Amino acid sequence: MIHMIKGQNPYFVLHTLHTTYAFRAMETGHLEHLYYGRKITLPRQEAGEALVEKHVFPPGNTNVYEKEHNTFSLEDVCLEMSSYGKGDIREPMVEIVHGDGSRTSDFLFEQAELSQGKEEYETLPGSYDETGQVEHLCVTLIDRQYDLELELHYYVYEDCDVIARSAKLCNRSSQKVQLLRCLSMQLDFDTPEYVFTTFGGAWAREMKRADTRMLAGKHVNASYTGTSSNRANPFVMLSREGAGEDFGDCYGFHLIYSGNHYEAVEVSGYGKTRISAGINPSSFCFLLEPGACFEAPEAVMTYSWEGFNGMSQHMHQFIREHIVRGTWKHKTRPVLLNSWEAAYFDINERKLLHLAKAGKEAGIELFVMDDGWFGNREDDTQSLGDWEANPKKLPGGISGISRKIKELGLDFGIWVEPEMVNVKSRLYEKHPDWTLQIPGKPHAEGRNQRILDLTKPEVQDYIIETMTKVFSAGEISYVKWDMNRTFTDYFSKGREPARQGETAHRYVMGLYRCLKILTERFPHILFEGCASGGNRFDLGMLCYFPQIWASDNTDALCRAEIQTGYSYGYPMSVLGAHVSSCPNHQTLRHTPLETRFQTACFGILGYECNFCDMKKEELEGVKTQIALYQEWREVLQKGNFYRGRTFAGTSGGGSCLMQTPENITEWTCVSKDQEKAVGFFMQKLAVPNMQYGSFKAKGLKPDKEYHFYNRALKYNVKEFGDLVNTVSPVHIRQDSMAHSLIARFVKLEGEREDCYGYGDTLMYGGVKLKQAFGGTGYNEEVRHFPDFASRIYFME
Repeated sequence: MIHMIKGQNPYFVLHTLHTTYAFRAMETGHLEHLYYGRKITLPRQEAGEALVEKHVFPPGNTNVYEKEHNTFSLEDVCLEMSSYGKGDIREPMVEIVHGDGSRTSDFLFEQAELSQGKEEYETLPGSYDETGQVEHLCVTLIDRQYDLELELHYYVYEDCDVIARSAKLCNRSSQKVQLLRCLSMQLDFDTPEYVFTTFGGAWAREMKRADTRMLAGKHVNASYTGTSSNRANPFVMLSREGAGEDFGDCYGFHLIYSGNHYEAVEVSGYGKTRISAGINPSSFCFLLEPGACFEAPEAVMTYSWEGFNGMSQHMHQFIREHIVRGTWKHKTRPVLLNSWEAAYFDINERKLLHLAKAGKEAGIELFVMDDGWFGNREDDTQSLGDWEANPKKLPGGISGISRKIKELGLDFGIWVEPEMVNVKSRLYEKHPDWTLQIPGKPHAEGRNQRILDLTKPEVQDYIIETMTKVFSAGEISYVKWDMNRTFTDYFSKGREPARQGETAHRYVMGLYRCLKILTERFPHILFEGCASGGNRFDLGMLCYFPQIWASDNTDALCRAEIQTGYSYGYPMSVLGAHVSSCPNHQTLRHTPLETRFQTACFGILGYECNFCDMKKEELEGVKTQIALYQEWREVLQKGNFYRGRTFAGTSGGGSCLMQTPENITEWTCVSKDQEKAVGFFMQKLAVPNMQYGSFKAKGLKPDKEYHFYNRALKYNVKEFGDLVNTVSPVHIRQDSMAHSLIARFVKLEGEREDCYGYGDTLMYGGVKLKQAFGGTGYNEEVRHFPDFASRIYFME
């Protein structure tokens, strides 16, 4: 609900179900931020005056705005937006070079308008509301010296406790202006000592949590890769010191944008904390002609006093209901088998059908043909851009292979990378001017490929029409849209020099046009985004693709950390997660097949291993896993996700630290009605002579009784090595033929957990688990729990 208290200095109060956001127009016309936090009562202007900062004299060595208002400096005021030149020297929201060369801007309150519903942006994706009940506040500010108009937009998603913000700058003057910066949001707090949490990393190491205590200075989280990047995800948090998963003040911020972004937290000399977010101003310069407007991407913010889990619940609900859209918004996602790690580029119809048949027998529902199917694509040096099936590999083309896959009883999916081109391709030979590179200058290249110039309408049209032919060529139910390199030259051939600073942003707008048209043409297709894994995992892409491949790293231990990192800002229903073979192709680590499955099943489950080469015992295990996942899929894909203890984000190696957070990860996923839940419990390294273990659930109904149980497993006797000789009447040499023969027929029973308890007991007291193996004996009452072991527990 939005409440506008009119008067000479109007107040604006935005209420969600549990939060309040308030600001006012000062006597000067600037917007003073008053409050964002737990819901409070502000029925009239007098009630809001308690939140107004009192000034009589300005601080020393500062500048006052004007003689008529000389009791304060804008440097020491919490502001709703800021710019340079009038006293505020902190991080600006808007930075402009005017026609006369000046960089001073002064945007003052002009009017405010309330409305209902949310309209689409002209060039960018944004949140949406199917009910038409979202409330909208538009505050218009005017720079009267330069005839510029700035609109600040606020959208209140009351039930999600989320407020979305954006900005629009219009040039009402008769001169061109250079826009060097137009961020999406700014939020000022009147005290320091917040913790700024970012999620960085690299390829195969996405979403590593980092906490920075902000006492002074500035900390920046930004991308310059041309994408939202794996180096710095655009989701960030700001929390009070001491906040934890379930307690303490926590703010979450998202940007609905897939290009270079920028989030900065700055603590001023007067102890005020400012967070701002938007398009990265580095190398950005947008030339605004008279009458032209610039739309900044939408930012999203939420607050919870119930810690990180409370904040995450708000974001998860918002993304599920107001970002993800289309046919697959609430539709159950299939279990897929992807050909990549099974075959890489070495594919043909016979191999693919053999693999798909094995997948069908294991319970797979969707088969995906990954890279290698088009042109002369024998490796990554050639044929990107030539999107026609290789007749030697696929004699019947896409139509033939998709029909045969469908005849097996599977849906068919395909991999594409439309934004890229190899120099060694027919497309590049025909259109060398279609790439982002500086003519006549050496080009720094990544993965042997170049980036098509999506700022050009003709390139956008080529991608749209080429992909339309591909997606129409057969019975395609799924598309994996990849993007495997970062930007180097931000240069578009044919664009005037003064507008080269627009290239990065115009690329993103061109991409969004392609995605919008294609997803609307093929609403039945399940699109999954990918960019070398998580190099473009953001809300902008989720407006078109209902799920994104989280990381090329499928190692279960790494994935537990990566998926925990994503969970702070994203629901697990948008996160692709696969089971792969061991040793893992990214780390060479061996982890148990059950751990690989249990980690992946909390995302959108898939498999990426060669079923044709698997042992019969492993295939039977996979078949059982898929059946179990299908039984609990509604809970895992559509339930509410909570974190417990977690080793993600810690710097330790997870060693002999018993059950410290550095060694244990706990998740709970609870059905919407709280009738069912699935728990996950994993350790990094086994601790010698440490038998104790406990699991604490989250999100259950405190006054409901639950049945808590696990899935009974059997273990290969070979996992115990030559300890078999402690019970064998004859000596058995480890890994001998006799050892292998015994292993075929003798399986060791695993522990069973089976108890009843009320929700409050399972959450606050936890379940004391069967003892772990500690080197003093083993039977069916002992938990087999070596390095990287995990369990899933069921509650209903």
